[in-house]
Amino acid sequence: MDPSRSTVEDSLYDVIIAGCGPTGAMLAAELRLHEVRVLVLEQETEPVSFVRLVGLHMRSLELMAMRGLLARILEHGRQRPAGGFFAGIPKPAPEGLDSAHAYLVGIPQPVIVQLLEEHAIELGAQVRRGCAVTDVAQDDDGVTVVLADGEQLRSRYLVGCDGARSTVRKVLGVGFPGEPARTETLMGELEAGVPQEEIAAKVAEIQQTQQRFWLRPAREGTYSVVVPAAGVSDRAEPPTLEDFRQQLRAIAGTDFGVHSPRWLSRFGDATRLAERYRVGRVLLAGDAAHIHPPTGGQGLNLGVQDAFNLGWKLAAQVRGWAPETLLDTYQAERHPVAAEVLDNTRAQMELQSTEPGARALRRLLTELMNFDEVNRYLIEKIAAIGIRYDFGEGPELLGRRLRDIDVKQGRLYDLLHRGRGLLLDRTERLTVGGWSDRVDQLADPGAALDVPCVLLRPDGHVAWIGDDQQELDEHLSRWFGEPAG
Repeated sequence: MDPSRSTVEDSLYDVIIAGCGPTGAMLAAELRLHEVRVLVLEQETEPVSFVRLVGLHMRSLELMAMRGLLARILEHGRQRPAGGFFAGIPKPAPEGLDSAHAYLVGIPQPVIVQLLEEHAIELGAQVRRGCAVTDVAQDDDGVTVVLADGEQLRSRYLVGCDGARSTVRKVLGVGFPGEPARTETLMGELEAGVPQEEIAAKVAEIQQTQQRFWLRPAREGTYSVVVPAAGVSDRAEPPTLEDFRQQLRAIAGTDFGVHSPRWLSRFGDATRLAERYRVGRVLLAGDAAHIHPPTGGQGLNLGVQDAFNLGWKLAAQVRGWAPETLLDTYQAERHPVAAEVLDNTRAQMELQSTEPGARALRRLLTELMNFDEVNRYLIEKIAAIGIRYDFGEGPELLGRRLRDIDVKQGRLYDLLHRGRGLLLDRTERLTVGGWSDRVDQLADPGAALDVPCVLLRPDGHVAWIGDDQQELDEHLSRWFGEPAG
């Protein structure tokens, strides 16, 4: 392909995003907070119609609160306790989890996508549907994106948020090593024709030997149904109601009278991680960068958190104030997080195996999770509130996200809606000085914080702790570039 000869100055867009799922929509909104010119290209002409439920874990709920979106999401979701996620082992959440949002929100996937897309459009992002990216070329000035109809678009950067079969990743030639699917599972939401007590008793009996099997009350008289897919129709074809009935009868001896499906799907346990998240002016995020089984419900959350990490850094690059290595910290921080998620989903899938050794290991882990420390550790891992980025030597809080604490103006996260950094100063002596165009500050000696001052990045992670102005200035330069003027 011959790239367009137009220069970056001729470009209509600063960033093009391929894919308008949760990751792409969240990223578009984050970029628009910094007035970056954004175009989102979505291959599908209409939003997805199936009403699959997804869960937003604690860290994702915190991110939504940081951008003023949480109340809107709670209107459409249902809260449930933050426990029983790891391999489906039914343990309650420990008390005192380190979050003001220590719960899970179940929400239909089309709804969360719609809410995030509306948020991005309200901030000024453009979304074009029915636009499939087929080719990409980059040069020193920008990126040329070719669409299926031959149209060429020009931008300064491109981000592939186009899913597990990402065209952007393939065109870049980025390796996607891992394991192909070994097992397939049917998942859906259906109504049932027998009493709930009968269902619960049968499920409890079967789960003694088969963990990839459940019928759980979902909403409005429906059940979330999971059953192994071995022996059913071609995996390339969408599953049918009869597939579910067949598998339920094979395993449970009854199909429970299931009928009236809301949605039906199939998933495998393929596990892959992109070798690189960035090639020049092109980056990857969400399922384009990593795939894994849905055990633990981490996939959507991991992608949204990618977008939150990348958005302000890419905006800084576009706006011209990013320190030289800032954009590279996206891969440095998020690639290891994805690798850990892939490992914990591998472990969870093994714990759901019917093999005697795996069943013995599951019984042992179930006993260990009676210890609060073990249960807490695994829940924080799934909910992503235990992440600590490597910012060098320093206090334990350095590199971690700061929970939503009380401050004199209300709640800390309410001060982060604009996607800027924040200095929270209990000494009332420090200042952000020439960085005030990209970092806010709050002097509050009564803030619920046990250190003198913290510098927060726009994603809520603690970039510095201390009380010395010279040290603060050094860290402001490290994360927010040179001061204005």
